[in-house]
Amino acid sequence: MNIRLSVFRKLRTHQIAMAGMMATSLLLIGIPSTQAAESAAPKLAVNQEAINLLPDSVKAQKVLRIAMPTNEPPTQYYEPGTERMTGINPDIARLIGQALGMEVEIKVATFDTLIPGLAAGKYDMAVASMTPTATRMKVLDFVDYLLVGEDIVVPKGNPQAISHTTLCGKRVAVLTGGYQLTVEVPQFNKKCVADGKDEIKVSTFQETRQAIGALTSGRQDAVWADAPILDLAVKQIPEIEVGDAFNFEPVGVGMSKDSGLLKATAAAVAHVIKSPEYMAVLDKYGVKSSAITDARVNFAQ
Repeated sequence: MNIRLSVFRKLRTHQIAMAGMMATSLLLIGIPSTQAAESAAPKLAVNQEAINLLPDSVKAQKVLRIAMPTNEPPTQYYEPGTERMTGINPDIARLIGQALGMEVEIKVATFDTLIPGLAAGKYDMAVASMTPTATRMKVLDFVDYLLVGEDIVVPKGNPQAISHTTLCGKRVAVLTGGYQLTVEVPQFNKKCVADGKDEIKVSTFQETRQAIGALTSGRQDAVWADAPILDLAVKQIPEIEVGDAFNFEPVGVGMSKDSGLLKATAAAVAHVIKSPEYMAVLDKYGVKSSAITDARVNFAQ
């Protein structure tokens, strides 16, 4: 009896240790280990032209309520041990606020609630790697601020040889409310059906790390999401790799069409992307190749 108990305890200790290792590997994508995340965002001079274009109601509130998701490093996440949001999007949002002479209050929201929240006036704008689409532009205005591609992440070695051209019939994890789910999956499935193949078996997740957990546990064949997030994940989780990278297009600052903020935001973003502070932010997170030079307004992808 004592021998059996001893063996059980050893086995249980081993199981707990293995579970802890798996949890740690998943948590790694929540805390970039190589970034100086705690350092403050660069300071940008105000742009008086942009300030002059602000609606009086926004000037009076003195604070821009900027919405974005979290737990998606390096685009946005909490600095370790704090309640301060950092990452590409928070830092760029703060540069936009500085250009407009406004304080910035980051409002955390799930991606699928951003557009309803903007429409309801809960937020002034969203800086959330949101792709301007014709559908979204029915209710929002957009100003381009960053170039973002897409990755297909798969188990190490890519045993099924998965790419963006071979997704039919595969179990694919995407983010709730994201561009992949709302725009691309329906388009891909039409082609799958036209080619006589099974549609993509889609599962949705609120956060990329949840989707990666489903991949590493064998419940999904691939994860399909924004490249900066997945590029960091594959550096930190040895069991996965990028099977395909494609479709590099600008994402935009989004705001309600009746907010009156479009002209001021366009002027502010144009000021930001021409500044050395913009490049400093991108360099900080290792995404200098994501810089754009034209703050296009309402350019649908």
